[in-house]
Amino acid sequence: MCKEINWITKSFYELTLDELYNILYLRCKVFEVEQDSPYLDTDYKDQKALHIMGYLGEKLIVYCRIFQSGDYFDEAAIGRVVSDAEYRRFGYGHQLMDKAIAALNEAWNETTIVISAQLYLKEFYEKHGFVQISDTYLEDGIPHIRMKRG
Repeated sequence: MCKEINWITKSFYELTLDELYNILYLRCKVFEVEQDSPYLDTDYKDQKALHIMGYLGEKLIVYCRIFQSGDYFDEAAIGRVVSDAEYRRFGYGHQLMDKAIAALNEAWNETTIVISAQLYLKEFYEKHGFVQISDTYLEDGIPHIRMKRG
């Protein structure tokens, strides 16, 4: 059953310690442990991003970070899109993408967006208007493709 998410968007320096810990915990839980891909998640790009967090009660269940043009890629970008495995079947990831796209437009008037997507999520991102613009490449040992919207 889909429940109402509490959405929070903050810059890095507005995050509380608990929010930052929750973000790092969820990213590590999914990207490093679940996907068995040890890599350095903290990349010094968080400081330039806006962080979009989706909470159910006190639990962070979906998250991503967004960047204005030039802060990650030449175009605006969405990255570190992550959803807790326990909640994936409820469509919260789609809500997250809608929030991220809207936030890029509201914060920086950005409509052209680039992502580095895990290949297995191609159809997920296509539902949000993204199209593949690169061949498959490995990033942290996982097949990825570059995708663009707008």
